[in-house]
Amino acid sequence: MTNNTMPKLIIVMGVSGCGKSSVASQLANDLAYQFVEADDYHSEQAKNMMAKGIPLTDEIRLPWLNRIIVHLRQQPLKNSVMAYSGLKREHRQLFRECGFNTIFVHLTGSIALISQRMQARTGHFMPESMLQSQFDSMQWPEGEVDVVDIDIQQSLADIIEQARVCTTLLNPNSG
Repeated sequence: MTNNTMPKLIIVMGVSGCGKSSVASQLANDLAYQFVEADDYHSEQAKNMMAKGIPLTDEIRLPWLNRIIVHLRQQPLKNSVMAYSGLKREHRQLFRECGFNTIFVHLTGSIALISQRMQARTGHFMPESMLQSQFDSMQWPEGEVDVVDIDIQQSLADIIEQARVCTTLLNPNSG
């Protein structure tokens, strides 16, 4: 398959609390794409570790990533938008090799802003105390031409519109 015939995968990435799920779910709805919440594929062990403030190891992350990839590859392949942290370059590479025309939308913001947002949310397993470890683990996507940074210090509507414009990079002939 060529890039123009491969299904699209838009990965909205960033540290916990940056707004990945909100942006990705709205973008998927606007584009009529499948929405994938990567957190839904974490094991209970991983969720419990994070809830206790214990960062995940690659030994815990890799089975999680494999579960996501299996889901994405299920037939028929669908255009999708996924909320996924994307902290490590080698993990992002797994999605590039997954059979999709992929682009990453990297939501960026200050630790102070994201911390404030995390303190205001309820019902999420990731505590605000883990935010610094997320920033420490983030391998910034320097030189990764398929990653577009979007500053989260603007309205959700503006962020989604910028992300939508990025989707045209997947196939200039599509909307």
